[in-house]
Amino acid sequence: MEQSRAQHASAGHASVRRESARQESARRIGPYRLITRLDPPRSVLPCRRFVARTEDGEHTVLLSTPLPGTDPARFAVEADAGRHLLGPWVAPVTNVAGPGEAPWYASPYIPALPLPVALAVHGGPLPETTVRAVGATLAEALAAAHGQGLTHAGVSPAAVLLTADGPRLTCFGAVRAASADGEPRTGLPGLDPGALAPEQASGGRPRSPGDIFALGAVLAYAATGHTVPERDELPAALRPVISSCLARDPADRPTAAALMTALAPPTTHGTVLNSAGSLLAPGWLPGRVVAALARQSSELLAAELPEQART
Repeated sequence: MEQSRAQHASAGHASVRRESARQESARRIGPYRLITRLDPPRSVLPCRRFVARTEDGEHTVLLSTPLPGTDPARFAVEADAGRHLLGPWVAPVTNVAGPGEAPWYASPYIPALPLPVALAVHGGPLPETTVRAVGATLAEALAAAHGQGLTHAGVSPAAVLLTADGPRLTCFGAVRAASADGEPRTGLPGLDPGALAPEQASGGRPRSPGDIFALGAVLAYAATGHTVPERDELPAALRPVISSCLARDPADRPTAAALMTALAPPTTHGTVLNSAGSLLAPGWLPGRVVAALARQSSELLAAELPEQART
């Protein structure tokens, strides 16, 4: 019965996305024609994301634009700054809007599911091995950013994309784009309240401990389906590390590097985890998620833009 409900929900989401694709297919943003939305409706999203393609059909990208109600100028600043984020677990910013254009930025497209969609496809919370792999790789990405003096300020369940070869972190600077420092951010569009660190919700400047709080909320969501679960809902093996990330006092949260090691499987404890990619062994993703990624890939390969269909 649970499997049937999950399949029905997945089919419903697919139907809505196809209808959305028809409505958006005639739209162009920058040099790209929109093919479909990446995210289902009514999701808490840091930005709007589309799969889009160049007119010649040569390049397919993930295109991000600001949400209504956010600061478009600040979004553009954050998009440009996102070019500095490096590493295998970050969706790289490879193209941005030009002067005078409405803001957008593009990343190379690979088949990907936002974390909330992955849970819907799977039919519930993800296995512990998957949660550890997601957490360790994203912690590695944040450790690299923090080492450069950068705060991501956009980590949330919807900002995490799952691909066959590991997660990707998107939506750099969503907190800063939502509101200037010093202004309360509670209830603003694009910000998941469960993933917003208390000091940032009250208007504090985004700093690295806020990224750790947000990553803790992502892991809580992946493990339970909620960003703010009861403590007893968390799997016992993950409870201490996730709870430490969600400490209200920023000083009590671990660093990203320490978190990466703490999320390694228990069999590796006592050793230094040099690369979180070692946790992405075959089977790290549940089968239904892998199948959904394969379907997305085949559907996008077959998608035609209006001009292509007429030639």
